[in-house]
Amino acid sequence: MGIVVQKYGGSSVADAAGVKRVAQRIVNTKKAGHQVVVVVSAMGDTTDELIDLANEVSPLPPARELDMLLTAGERISMAVLAMAIQNLGHEARSFTGSQAGVITDAAHGKAKIIDVTPGRIQAAVDEGAIAIVAGFQGVSQTTKDITTLGRGGSDTTAVALAVALKAEVCEIYSDVDGIFTADPRIEPRARKVPRISYEETLEMAAQGAKILHLRCVEYARRYDMPIHVRSSFSEKEGTWVVKAEDVVQESSMEAAIITGVAHDRSQAKITVVGVPDKPGEAAAIFRAVADAQINIDMIVQNISEAKTGLTDISFTLPQGEGQTAMTALDRVREQIGFESLQYDDSVGKVSVVGAGMSSAPGISARFFEALSEAGVNIEMISTSEIRVSVVVAEAQIESAVNAAHAAFELGSDEIEAVVYGGTGR
Repeated sequence: MGIVVQKYGGSSVADAAGVKRVAQRIVNTKKAGHQVVVVVSAMGDTTDELIDLANEVSPLPPARELDMLLTAGERISMAVLAMAIQNLGHEARSFTGSQAGVITDAAHGKAKIIDVTPGRIQAAVDEGAIAIVAGFQGVSQTTKDITTLGRGGSDTTAVALAVALKAEVCEIYSDVDGIFTADPRIEPRARKVPRISYEETLEMAAQGAKILHLRCVEYARRYDMPIHVRSSFSEKEGTWVVKAEDVVQESSMEAAIITGVAHDRSQAKITVVGVPDKPGEAAAIFRAVADAQINIDMIVQNISEAKTGLTDISFTLPQGEGQTAMTALDRVREQIGFESLQYDDSVGKVSVVGAGMSSAPGISARFFEALSEAGVNIEMISTSEIRVSVVVAEAQIESAVNAAHAAFELGSDEIEAVVYGGTGR
């Protein structure tokens, strides 16, 4: 049998008992005849605790030193997991991201993988050892500094290693049994999806579903690497993320119309009030935001008032970048000539996703009717071929998710969703 890459999230290795349980699972995979490479996240809430420590020491921690600090969490995990495996009578070798050959650009805190040269990892498994790799980190190709890939980057590390090692599959272990039709913390009748396409998973991740990191799905789709999302707390079959043509529905050869409902609480909305309605003004606004290295999501421009010749432009962005965007826009206020800025971080996004909706009329109508009946007010709307998203008040997110889930009959008759570790990762 070939190589299997397994990734374990922080909740799976939250304490010594969790580390021992994961070690036994890895050894069982090895005994089944596979060569095993493991990518591990920091234990429990270690990363959050390290960030809090950095902020206590410095109001603005230097990016390079923050990366050096945060990567310590994964190095702890890899070492203790290797010890636990050795205690079970199997050889295990731990590697940092740089030792594993994960080469990145120089962007601290959000580095992108440029190349993976896993020579030491391949040598270790060829010699019969289990390789344990610290996730979330790499080394800059230019500066040779340690870098981090951003939150959830261990998923990307795992898929990138699986591709470089030509693995059979990349298994992503968390504390839920797979990908569900909605977050089980909000919708207890959420149903596990047995197979889902890369495209649908990308939309689910982009719209706030936390089970997989967006960049890891993009990487897997690019190289056609199957991902098996499953729980480290049970032996149940999880969710397979594969090519669209490999997704076979139990009841029909065609894809289900709606695969799931995703939500995102980390959104904020900025409204640029009183923008002169003439060519180039919108471009200047979004150029200022782009120059601040901020990604935006939905955009809505109101119809210009004939009397004033002014319009309002609203857009959504991650909450963590809200004040940076406000500062960047305030700098160009006189140049553009808009009247004022409004900021609202008490909003969220709810989306229905499904490859089948492109050929099924009435999806938006059913979604909006369900929200209306639940008393949820829609502030913004965005669509793609396989997704309809709305921005609503944060207090109405759960009502919106429950209403959409029921409207598209996504629920299971039995309780399928169990969050074993309490975090979902």
